[in-house]
Amino acid sequence: MEFTEVIKNRYSCKNYSKTQISKEQLEAILEAGRVAPTAKNLQEQHIYVIQSPEGLAKIDGVTPCRYGAPTVLVVAYDKSNVYTYPGEKRTSGIEDASIVATHMMLAAYNAGVDSCWLNCFDPEKLAGDLDLPENEEILMLLDLGFASEEGKPLPNHYARKPLSETVSYL
Repeated sequence: MEFTEVIKNRYSCKNYSKTQISKEQLEAILEAGRVAPTAKNLQEQHIYVIQSPEGLAKIDGVTPCRYGAPTVLVVAYDKSNVYTYPGEKRTSGIEDASIVATHMMLAAYNAGVDSCWLNCFDPEKLAGDLDLPENEEILMLLDLGFASEEGKPLPNHYARKPLSETVSYL
């Protein structure tokens, strides 16, 4: 698929069918995250694949936003393996995990899989529910699946500000 087609047509799916994505689709998505750039190539991300009824119930316990997706990726990063930027006020963890998640989200669309970036949940509660290591912090959840017949872009999906409102040349 042409990259511009991927970035213009991918949308946040809010209603999934029960059909599970294939192992090949999942591996392509995970591989896109694996090759994403990270600061100093630290690769501090850790992706948890949730497909079991028990795991999905834990996701449902912290967010109403799974929308019936049969697969959810939990994107976390190792807080003890991040680059600290000059000035020591920021580290690379959040941005690196965001880059990884974005790569996977776009790869999903390219593989014919719908997705939704979720941040409406308590990451500390979910980390406890999933018994994640203390050195890991959850950034986001990525719903994966196939849109149901009702699953289509929200009415405002294609509404975009002109570049003149979002870009300045200095």
